[in-house]
Amino acid sequence: MDYKGKKAAFYTLGCKLNFSETSSIAASFKEVGFDRVDFEENADVYVINTCSVTNQGDKASRNIIRKAVRQNPNAMVIVVGCYSQLKPEEVGHIEGVDLVLGTQEKFHIPAYLNDLHKNSTTQIQTTRLANIKSYHKAFSWGDRTRSFLKIQDGCDYYCSFCTIPYARGKSRNDSIINTVAEAKKAVDKGFKEIIMTGVNIGDFGKSTGENFLDLLKGLEQVEGLERLRLGSIEPNLLKDEIIELVADSKVIMPHFHMPLQSGSDEILSLMKRKYSTDLYRKRVERIREIVPYAFIGVDVIAGTNGETEDYFQESYDFLNELEISQLHAFTYSERSGTQALKIPWKVDVEDRKRRTQMYINLSEKKLRAFYEKNLGSEQSVLFEEQQKKDKMMGFTENYIKVEVPYSESLVNQLGTVKLKSILPNGHVAVEMTA
Repeated sequence: MDYKGKKAAFYTLGCKLNFSETSSIAASFKEVGFDRVDFEENADVYVINTCSVTNQGDKASRNIIRKAVRQNPNAMVIVVGCYSQLKPEEVGHIEGVDLVLGTQEKFHIPAYLNDLHKNSTTQIQTTRLANIKSYHKAFSWGDRTRSFLKIQDGCDYYCSFCTIPYARGKSRNDSIINTVAEAKKAVDKGFKEIIMTGVNIGDFGKSTGENFLDLLKGLEQVEGLERLRLGSIEPNLLKDEIIELVADSKVIMPHFHMPLQSGSDEILSLMKRKYSTDLYRKRVERIREIVPYAFIGVDVIAGTNGETEDYFQESYDFLNELEISQLHAFTYSERSGTQALKIPWKVDVEDRKRRTQMYINLSEKKLRAFYEKNLGSEQSVLFEEQQKKDKMMGFTENYIKVEVPYSESLVNQLGTVKLKSILPNGHVAVEMTA
């Protein structure tokens, strides 16, 4: 069916993987004639790509769905993403929702549109977890200087606190050849930097008999690609060979993001994580040994079931001692269907928030120390487009956020700068040297 002249708007919640997939979904709309408009505009179809990693993610998804319904009560409202796969009936009961699609169905939305009339009852189409097997390629484009390249989907780990394996299915990926081809498409669209994304990117190759290291070597050779960043990678999958490749590479950025979740071995065991604090420490030490100025980001969860005050303090002390760059601290949120609900010792909600804030404070201290360590150095920066034309931002190779006066000529360009001082907003003031 031809939808020429019709307007579609998209909203993405959650992770970088969702952003890459929304771009792929939007492209399928363009193929059948739709014009893409901002979410704030009056559209004929609204597509909300949801997140369900926490209760807050569910709440934010509901709020955006209701906003779309209010914005144009006559528009089709379509909800996809993890929230739709995990709780389709709950999503379907939100007034004004026409279509709820699961993990596999979301890539074929135009097939469900018909004449765009609102449905009298919500249509729900999802696939059972055991039957989610297909892989859909994606990379983000159109609204960012950097592109998020999907290299993997699903997860086989089933950590006790997490719902993602139930929402996305088993770990799977495309071939190295096809993934490299997608990276080339992103470069052809003008992107100089690609960030790899997935649910468990270090698990790449499980469904094709390949491996993550060889994928990195293949992506490194993409002509015109200036920068390649690793997404979040599990510490047990971040092998020495990968760290050594980053150390030697002119394309792969010195930027690591390793989820920890807890610095207590007892809690890691309750979480069913696949590593110990000793292994994690060794990974950080190896990075610091051969890539000394690398950025190291860490995910951590505060207040999970079983985390006594002593276990939390043990975790805090572990992180305080590590030479890391930044923490992404999350407050534990009970998720239905997870094994964590069976763990005794529930942490009071206010204690969870207090612990999260302690991690946030520690993160600010770590990030400032990392920035200070780099002051005086010369680094390459990729400058980004800004809505406000007074200042513009960019990131160094090791992910330091810098600020310069706005210049149209710098957008999506690489420049060499000297890091001068830390500004009150936390960014770094620089001097252009090339």
